[in-house]
Amino acid sequence: MRTLAATMDQHVLDKLQFDQVRRMLADRCRCHLGKELAGRISPSASATMVGRWLGQVREMTAAAEAIGLAPVGAVRDIREALRKSEHPAGLEADELAMVASTLEATGLINAWGETLADELELLKRLVERVGDFTPVARKIQEAVDERGHVRDHASAKLATIRGTIAKASDQIDVVFRRLLRHSSVTRYLQYANATIHADRKVLPLKSEHRGRIEGIVHRSSDSGATLFVEPTEAVELNNTIVRLGLEEHKEITRILGALSRLVHVNAEGILKSIEAAAVLDVLGAKVCYARDYRGVIAEVAADGVLDLVDARHPVLEKIFADEAAPGGPARSVVPISVRLGEDFDLLVITGPNTGGKTVAIKTVGLLALMHQAGVPIPAAAGSKLPVFKNVFVDIGDEQSIEQSLSTFSSHLRTMLEILRGAGKNSLVLIDELGAGTDPDEGAAIGRAIMEALLEAGASAVITTHLSTLKGVAFTEPRVDNASVEFDVETLRPLYNLRLGEPGNSNALIIAERLGLPRSVINRARAHLGDRQQALTRAIAGTLATRREAEQARVDARRAELEAVRRQEELARQSRALDDARQEHARWVAWINSLSAGDEVYLRTFGRNGKIVRMQLHQQSALVSAGAMDVQVNLKELAPPNGGAL
Repeated sequence: MRTLAATMDQHVLDKLQFDQVRRMLADRCRCHLGKELAGRISPSASATMVGRWLGQVREMTAAAEAIGLAPVGAVRDIREALRKSEHPAGLEADELAMVASTLEATGLINAWGETLADELELLKRLVERVGDFTPVARKIQEAVDERGHVRDHASAKLATIRGTIAKASDQIDVVFRRLLRHSSVTRYLQYANATIHADRKVLPLKSEHRGRIEGIVHRSSDSGATLFVEPTEAVELNNTIVRLGLEEHKEITRILGALSRLVHVNAEGILKSIEAAAVLDVLGAKVCYARDYRGVIAEVAADGVLDLVDARHPVLEKIFADEAAPGGPARSVVPISVRLGEDFDLLVITGPNTGGKTVAIKTVGLLALMHQAGVPIPAAAGSKLPVFKNVFVDIGDEQSIEQSLSTFSSHLRTMLEILRGAGKNSLVLIDELGAGTDPDEGAAIGRAIMEALLEAGASAVITTHLSTLKGVAFTEPRVDNASVEFDVETLRPLYNLRLGEPGNSNALIIAERLGLPRSVINRARAHLGDRQQALTRAIAGTLATRREAEQARVDARRAELEAVRRQEELARQSRALDDARQEHARWVAWINSLSAGDEVYLRTFGRNGKIVRMQLHQQSALVSAGAMDVQVNLKELAPPNGGAL
């Protein structure tokens, strides 16, 4: 998969916790290859590629509803076996058994693909990459069973060899049973049973009775108390078995070698097939993720507009789900709605600490990466995202201890990299702009950075504690404010994001709630600069109007989405009605084609029967069902075994 710009790739993915999304997908994959692929997915900067990936997910969703997900669970990772198949030594029987079971699984995928609706073109093209290697699987399975044992009838020669070995073994058993029945033999043995030494059947003779049993002494026990003797009567039979064992091994090696060459000849196609199966597995995982977390496939916005409706941070959703008691409700992530690129390009989020500002910008960034990796996002229908060429982030403390850089210096270095690379089709996320230095100088630098980003044409979401930066929205037309709500009564964050409304740190209110004397609070208010107080009054004066305007926008957006939802539902109902009509037309044509002797399926009885007489004028038929004839309504009739028309 293509990735975003290499200069920011790993940094951005790490900061926005994209690997957590990979793990959530891998957990929903059903085969090892799919899990491995899910762990490697990355965002693409190609709108064509993103559109294709999302189209595949959309089609897999439709397929899952109609016929279920692709049957990839039995696909094994046989890449090493494919590589090994070209070596002279070839594959072992258990490796061939694994190859055969995987090829059998690819056959199931092909069968699944044949039932896909014609309009699911992207899925059909993907399934076409899965070759039909059923003949190869059958060839292997004829010679090797599922446990990895070579079958007796893998070849006529092997069957003959094993048959002869079995007869010789039976004859040896007769010899030993006869010997062990006589006390004249057993009284000289350490125990009255035969044992095996170097593939030869022997008796455990007490060393003090050496020579009492005629035969070949192969060795003694470690203590020297026991001699392992091969009776003379068994020597030739044992020789036969050993000789045939070598022939058996040679024949098995030949059989496995031939099968290994068969695998090697088809290795390239098999590899492409299991790689396609892995892609199908990841697509299924994306569908399952969307189902589990109420995810949607966001629209690819060609106009550069980002519009997230009721977006939720996926990692928070997982954390809350994991901590919930089995069967119990999970805590809900407070959704946020964010937009960029329509009436403004730069959003400044302000508010108190722990109010959710950082989570908000991380949500925007992570959902953008998910979208560009072809993953449904946890948001409401109607959400849309552009395909960003680059995503830049400055979140958290980037201080480098080794280089003895201050936090502020480290942030400035990151800012320099962002300003060098950001441009049109770039998303910039900055947490706590202007922090780490004198507030006035930090605000001046922060404003200059904001202006540079606007001039570059980038889309940006910025959080800050600096009140001065709130005022930029009142002088720059492409900048707007947002705030995270805070309950000053309970001193708890509410995490709601309000567009168009700058937030307050609420430091004085919090200090007052925590018991700071009123006199100190009043002095603090008096020390607030005239500029700060004027900004506060200006914000308060426009707040009601902005809130009404934003609410009107939200209401209009909801009405638009509801209209789209209703239109889609009507279209779905219309398609369902057309399908039902076509199905009924096929059934009527089939009913009219029936005549005496034709086999049919009786729905009520759950079995097949044969037409005795059709009575179309009475909407019924007389059907022979085993030992009796029954009169049934035509609606009870279906193709044999309940098959489709």
